[in-house]
Amino acid sequence: MEERLLAARFRYINQQLYTSSSREAAQLFRDDPEAFQIYHRGFTQQVGRWPENPVQCIARALRRRPSSLVVADFGCGDCKLAKSIKNKVHCFDLVPLSPQVTVCDMAKVPLADESVDVAVFCLALMGTNLQEILEEANRVLKPGGTLMVAEVASRFEDMRAFMSAMAQLGFKSVSKELKGFSSLDDLLLVKGITTRILELNSQRMTCRRRPSSEEEARVSSGLQGDNKASVPQVGAEEEAAAAVVWEPERAGSAGPGLEADGSGGHRAQELLSSTGCGEQEEDDEEEEEEGSCYSEEGEDGGNVYFYYTIGERWINYLQRTEDGGLLRHVRPKMKRKSENGLDGRTLSPGKKLRKGSEYSRTLGPCTPSPTTTFGDLRNAKAGPARRRHIPSVAPPPELQDWLRTFQRWSGPEKLLALDELIDRCEPSQIKYMMQVIEPQFQRDFISLLPKELALYVLSFLEPRDLLRAAQTCRYWRVLAEDNLLWREKCREEGIEEPLNLRKRRLLSPGFMYSPWKFAFMRQHKIDMNWRSGELRAPKVLKGHDDHVITCLQFCGNRIVSGSDDNTLKVWSAVTGECVQTLVGHTGGVWSSQMRDSVVISGSTDRTLKVWNADTGECVHTLYGHTSTVRCMHLHGNRVVSGSRDATLRLWDIETGQCLHVLMGHVAAVRCVQYDGHKVVSGAYDYTVKVWDPESESCTHTLQGHTNRVYSLQFDGTHIVSGSLDTSIRVWDVESGNCLHTLMGHQSLTSGMELRDNILVSGNADSTVKIWDIKTGQCLQTLQGPSKHQSAVTCLQFSSKFVVTSSDDGTVKLWDLKTGEFVRNLVALESGGSGGVVWRIRASNTKLVCAVGSRNGTEETKLLVLDFDVDLK
Repeated sequence: MEERLLAARFRYINQQLYTSSSREAAQLFRDDPEAFQIYHRGFTQQVGRWPENPVQCIARALRRRPSSLVVADFGCGDCKLAKSIKNKVHCFDLVPLSPQVTVCDMAKVPLADESVDVAVFCLALMGTNLQEILEEANRVLKPGGTLMVAEVASRFEDMRAFMSAMAQLGFKSVSKELKGFSSLDDLLLVKGITTRILELNSQRMTCRRRPSSEEEARVSSGLQGDNKASVPQVGAEEEAAAAVVWEPERAGSAGPGLEADGSGGHRAQELLSSTGCGEQEEDDEEEEEEGSCYSEEGEDGGNVYFYYTIGERWINYLQRTEDGGLLRHVRPKMKRKSENGLDGRTLSPGKKLRKGSEYSRTLGPCTPSPTTTFGDLRNAKAGPARRRHIPSVAPPPELQDWLRTFQRWSGPEKLLALDELIDRCEPSQIKYMMQVIEPQFQRDFISLLPKELALYVLSFLEPRDLLRAAQTCRYWRVLAEDNLLWREKCREEGIEEPLNLRKRRLLSPGFMYSPWKFAFMRQHKIDMNWRSGELRAPKVLKGHDDHVITCLQFCGNRIVSGSDDNTLKVWSAVTGECVQTLVGHTGGVWSSQMRDSVVISGSTDRTLKVWNADTGECVHTLYGHTSTVRCMHLHGNRVVSGSRDATLRLWDIETGQCLHVLMGHVAAVRCVQYDGHKVVSGAYDYTVKVWDPESESCTHTLQGHTNRVYSLQFDGTHIVSGSLDTSIRVWDVESGNCLHTLMGHQSLTSGMELRDNILVSGNADSTVKIWDIKTGQCLQTLQGPSKHQSAVTCLQFSSKFVVTSSDDGTVKLWDLKTGEFVRNLVALESGGSGGVVWRIRASNTKLVCAVGSRNGTEETKLLVLDFDVDLK
């Protein structure tokens, strides 16, 4: 009996809260503190029967967003939301159920203007003064902040009326459903175009008028909910909670949902001035769907999620006047190129004037209008003077009777007559009909769209098509020069920086090239220089006499070559001059690494040396190995060296100290990779080992090769090893399992390069293969009539090209995607008779080749080829 009495009192209190203002509700609980305890207890019991508490939905949504956002929880209850998220939460309610709660009227909270990022009303949007409460939420929200509302669906008799009222307060629909996106934040990642929308369209205010009392009443009634009907019981299990998110955006910009689903969402409903300066467009079909969606969810008991945005900073554009009226500043939208409708704008196809819409109120009662004929459209577009006439033919006397008969027929009868008429026409007459009809249906749809939508459409074009579109008309050219549009194209091509020239070229007064487009065009020209540009005479760098160049490094404009003449030389890639000769080793230099001005070299004299490339000074000599230092890999300030003494050593190049010694191989270490955490080594003992350098322990020994391991690649997840047994193996670094064995080469795999799961391997069998290490498939084999005629010595690849060198004295360029041979970049005259290209290194614009011979037929030298473009 007691429970029934408490439940009855809960329903009574609930009735009072829905039918009184927030001030009266606050006074109610001040006069009777026990009433709030009873209400909260009943509320908690009812919500506990629901499949999910809406607070949990809101908490999940906020946890996906940055924890730095400040949240205001209106009607917080026991602060469940504040306890569920890491954000700073201001909790407001009528009675303090928790020490975190600030007691106040929801229409007057103690927060500064624009001080919070998110305002939440979770089953708390109650009372008869909702407009004041929402004004308060808008006041405390920052520009770009979010208003999140969860409410019982039956709270409002007409959901569309409520949404319409919200629209008149400046809120604008972003998207009714996410259509494949898991959260609202995902919408912000679509092509980067939403960022563009936030930057487009400066704030422009043109006309204003005070809304009529009828309009004010419509806003108020929409926000008050169904006060005449019976108040919904919060605890009813069959009721659904409709969760609504309003996402404010900066004034003068469109919402991010415009791109997500292509529908454009709801436009903010703007009041028309009496002079017709403003424009208003309503998406009736979507509003109707919206209303039905609410009612269906209300019946089914499921949760409904909607996303809305504030089209304008309402608090900035709506000012409360002395007599309580609202002053509305209207921002114009882009006009469409059309002869019909208000201010040159037509309703979208398939839409109808809705009762109570701004269109119907302006035009008056809907009355049937005369049918628009095709002739009307022709005259409106071209004018009677430009109508096509048939020369030297007088109209048949029966023509007018025939036309009047045609006009009397019904629509289906006219279609039947036209079908019969077409069957009786000759091809030349059909051609004439097409010439007359087709131009009338040609529309510049890009110019008809709002700019942000037009940019979104253009973002799907390939750069070549985008350049062609720019030649269509001036407006298309303006769109095609959009800087953020080209930024996306650049990022797709791996171009990370725009090209800002000191003097940017003007296309016309006040119109400049996009820096991102200029960067894209420059890269395209560079690619064309590699592919088909004239090969300029290379710079020739001589300095190692007739010795073999054993190692080569190229970074920025600095080239470092190491030789078996015991020296290294530092060259300028710009001038071709030898800047420094690094002398100090007592044996041949067989390995090197470089970062900025620091050069590390390994020699047959069993030492490593750290050099300053600017001064030529030897900073450190690293002792420890007992045989030739055959390989090394630099990461940060640490370098790992591998030696023929079967050990690896980790060094600090700043102090010159040996930090760790890795022992476990039983034969010479031939190759090594280091990513700052793990060391991977390949040796002549047929094994590959994975090391933890800090503990000096071997975590995996990868066994499977049946001959010496000569080459390695490591991307942090996969290890790829090449061996004299002709196979290439792909390993998982964590488990040590062999994922794939890549078969196809016939000899020693001498060189490999791995990037983004694409592996390019060069082999002594004169072929180069391109692999996908995720699937183990061979994508391309670079061979054919133009393939190398001897062992491949070195290779390098980019997103478009593969560059390979060989003992046959050539350097070849291949297309990465198709595997087709492009051309020879270098072809030594002594090729085939002793001339060899030992090493190559390439940047975006330059190629460095170390060439020579073993029999004296070719002088040892470096060739530097330049593919850069002139910036004029």
